[in-house]
Amino acid sequence: MASGSEGSRRPRGPCAWCVSAVKWIPVIFIVTIIVWSYYAYVIQLCSLTVTDNVERVLYLIGYHILFAVFMWAYWQTIFTEIGRVPSKFKMPRAELERLEQAESEEAQRQILERFAQDLPITNRTVTGGCNMWHFMLLQTYIVCLCDCLVQWSSTLGISTPGAIRYCEKCQHVKPDRAHHCSVCGECVLKMDHHCPWVNNCVAFTNYKFFILFLGYALLYCLFIAFTTLSYFISFWKGDLQGIGRFHILFLFFIAVMFAVSLVSLFCYHCYLVLRNRSTLVWGTVWFSQFGPSISPAHTTPWAVHRQVWVMVLHSLNGVLMKILTHCLEHDSVGWRKLNLILLHSLLIIQHC
Repeated sequence: MASGSEGSRRPRGPCAWCVSAVKWIPVIFIVTIIVWSYYAYVIQLCSLTVTDNVERVLYLIGYHILFAVFMWAYWQTIFTEIGRVPSKFKMPRAELERLEQAESEEAQRQILERFAQDLPITNRTVTGGCNMWHFMLLQTYIVCLCDCLVQWSSTLGISTPGAIRYCEKCQHVKPDRAHHCSVCGECVLKMDHHCPWVNNCVAFTNYKFFILFLGYALLYCLFIAFTTLSYFISFWKGDLQGIGRFHILFLFFIAVMFAVSLVSLFCYHCYLVLRNRSTLVWGTVWFSQFGPSISPAHTTPWAVHRQVWVMVLHSLNGVLMKILTHCLEHDSVGWRKLNLILLHSLLIIQHC
């Protein structure tokens, strides 16, 4: 990441600490509900209401398994560090001064093009006399005719590959699918969105954990809803007595309410993974060497071996991407071609 301006982007003082504390309120709210649900299910339902020992044991085992993986995924989503832009993308001071003193946009574009020519960047913005209606027609056929993109673009009056994506706040060239997060105050690799419920950016490093968090939270809520359904019915029949019956009542309602909201969000993000998209680039047009909206540098966070998909661990692809990102800091000779070859091969493996 661009560390030179980090101090200006992240002021410190009483106000900054108050803002940071306020950001944790949604997380505290979720944790409070989870702690209460644990008490209501384990103590009020299983210990004080369920009379059959076999049923009690089965409920407790299933509940604690889902509770453990759910909390593990939530923890990883919150505390996994965001993927920061490598310093190789940072503009040197001399180049930055020339960029600021450039008299025209074309001059700025040429400076960025020279600086980014050895960087592993495949995406460009759509600029320079682009007829969007023509491009949308072209994009309809691009899946089958990707190799003819450049030739067709020239006949339709589309300027390709477009402009280099540059962040004026961080003062570096943006890698593919990197975006500037105004909350975090820096650019984030493959940023999907900033989620207040985890007080973190959902991005390349924790996107798998976020999806697992949604999936396990959905299973957690469904398990609670189905196992408390019979006791919820007993409550309305008047068969349950004591103050604990209200805990069971609210537990059922809250579980159903969260399950309804989670199912749509979970399915939406699964769809994004299958389409190799993210929330921020949904419907956005990119020019790429591998076709529109395909960024081989940051594809899906899932491992090649499907048996580890449901595990709250860094996937094989994630480890490989970290190694490649680390190499960006040290290797410059022939790196761009090697990077694209490796990442394109990984993209092919994932879609086999």
